[in-house]
Amino acid sequence: MKMKRFIYIFISAFLLALPACSVENPQTDMESSDQKMPQMSEDAVAGQLLVRFDPSVSDILDKAGVTKSGPSRPMTRSGVISVDEVLDLVEGCRIERVFPVDNRTEAKAREEGLHLWYVVRFDESRPLEEVASSLSRLGEVSRVEYNRTLKRASDVKAVPLSMERMRQMARMSSDSFNDPLLSDQWHLVNEGNLRPTKFVKGADVQVEKAWELSTGDPSIIVAVLDEGVDVRHPDLAGSLWVNEGEIWGSHEDNDGNGYTGDIHGYNFVGDHGMISINSVYDTGHGSHVAGVIAAVNNNGIGISSIAGGNADVPGVRIMSCQIFSGAYAGTVLEEVRAIKYAADNGAVILQCSWGYISGAANPYEWTPQYATDEEWETYNVLERKALDYFIHNAGSPDGVIDGGLVIFAGGNEAAPAASYPGAYPDFVAVAATAGDFTPAVYSNYGPGTTISAPGGDQDYYWDYADATHKVGEIGCILSTVPAHISESGYAYMEGTSMACPHVSGVAALGLSYAAQLRKHFTAEEFKALLYETCTPIDQYMSGPKQYKKYVIDLFESAPMMQIDLDDFRGKMGHGQVNAYALLNAVKGAGTDMTFPNLFVQEGGQVTAVPSMYMEGDSFTVTVKDTDIATAEIVGGKMIVKGVKAGQTEAEVTGSRSDRFVITVRSSAGGNGWL
Repeated sequence: MKMKRFIYIFISAFLLALPACSVENPQTDMESSDQKMPQMSEDAVAGQLLVRFDPSVSDILDKAGVTKSGPSRPMTRSGVISVDEVLDLVEGCRIERVFPVDNRTEAKAREEGLHLWYVVRFDESRPLEEVASSLSRLGEVSRVEYNRTLKRASDVKAVPLSMERMRQMARMSSDSFNDPLLSDQWHLVNEGNLRPTKFVKGADVQVEKAWELSTGDPSIIVAVLDEGVDVRHPDLAGSLWVNEGEIWGSHEDNDGNGYTGDIHGYNFVGDHGMISINSVYDTGHGSHVAGVIAAVNNNGIGISSIAGGNADVPGVRIMSCQIFSGAYAGTVLEEVRAIKYAADNGAVILQCSWGYISGAANPYEWTPQYATDEEWETYNVLERKALDYFIHNAGSPDGVIDGGLVIFAGGNEAAPAASYPGAYPDFVAVAATAGDFTPAVYSNYGPGTTISAPGGDQDYYWDYADATHKVGEIGCILSTVPAHISESGYAYMEGTSMACPHVSGVAALGLSYAAQLRKHFTAEEFKALLYETCTPIDQYMSGPKQYKKYVIDLFESAPMMQIDLDDFRGKMGHGQVNAYALLNAVKGAGTDMTFPNLFVQEGGQVTAVPSMYMEGDSFTVTVKDTDIATAEIVGGKMIVKGVKAGQTEAEVTGSRSDRFVITVRSSAGGNGWL
């Protein structure tokens, strides 16, 4: 069976605004009144609406207790009279905050206006557009959106790596790591020797030399918004993010972040902390993406990865934010919750191998969607708000990166423009290449595309199929999948959604090296560095091989087809991502980190790690006014305890001395946030 391109697409009707309706309280940060409610969408979830309230009723919502509601605590009333009058007419109504309260980040959420977004649930038999129209006419409501279902683009299947083929490859060797399957990972180390005519030496992500500088750092967390990641896979288990404040399998929110049992991330589709991988129609996509980024390196089994550590040195951490689950796809509600969750819980890279269909896609094969920045912005206000929150609030002004990187697959419609949201200037949109730097025949390109990476191209390598190599193996991306997808635990896939994690992995490796060097970057600075260090690839799109030939389906005797590579010149972003060049650039860029000022609640404590900011095997700390705060070094960590409200100076000494300020804040108020 032919393996189709692998990317998730949000299939939804193109949203058009309704005629203007009056607004008593216009918002400066929202659309004009004629954009309060988009047109009904074909994939809108029955019995659910996403509502943004006017800031003027924020206190009323707080007093009604709706502030404290979340996925597990819906309320039946908002406390806003006009709104409740509408809800009284809707049977079985419940209302809850879109984003549950996280005491650590509630102040930031309010600054961004996220506390004003609510999901209203009601009887599914009630006409959805009728309820939406009634709410949109209220002055206390500034926006109503339909909660759209996230759907798959196709019934994609991975091509399993057979046990026999894995045993054959286990006899091969590599100079880098002892992972036996590295020899088949041309996308990481391309020697150009698989077949001389369609592989070019070095047409990879240039990670082999980069591994001499860094193999990853556990302080860097990549949130994988996808199907669930196989938390028991032997090549992934050691690379998972662990929420130390949670308990495995718990039904309680032990760390107070608004989600229960989220030990390795959260299942936003099922609304629980248990990540799932074996729902009907699950494909192993989330695990495959995770393996490219951070499968454990040099452990003697399976594959290598870009930033999965080395021997006893741990690599970057994978946070599983599950927004797809087999036949039960998530919705925009789950998507935006996952985005904020990632930012609030330490992720600095958002790995998103999904998106809408390109507005430039062939209308005979696809249903084109957003074609301009303005269209996407106008019709996806909540989605944009959530992504903005990640960009602005992930990371730390005192850490490796201030802000977050959002990396999207560019789309697989062979369209001359990237798909949204990735095409928006604030995000990274990834095009896919083959093992000779040429664009994959399915890849989107052109406006919105910012970078390229290996994504596989089975149609291009159709003539390599033989008794040893199946169609869908040669020229595709080998990575981890659950055992029920492939007995060996490994399989091949292709698509811009396979190119996307290569960029996420290289970015994570670059940030890991920055952490080792104790360098600090803003998100924009680091993104610019990622682009500046790309390998130029335009030279591979001209000359005698200007026309790239391929066969869509070998078994159906499809005719030979071709693309004109000249059409892609200057349209594959800044070039192909280059790990070694990025890490070398990190050396001479950014600013040196210094020990940060600390904030602690009265009667509480915070922990900091001095070695993140300065060299040294041992550290000492002194606090000027111990009536306000105390501090001690325990096991290399600084534990600071708040005694009473106020400020005091302190000093930490290792290879150098850094002065900092400890601020002790009063206990949380009645709203449950500082």
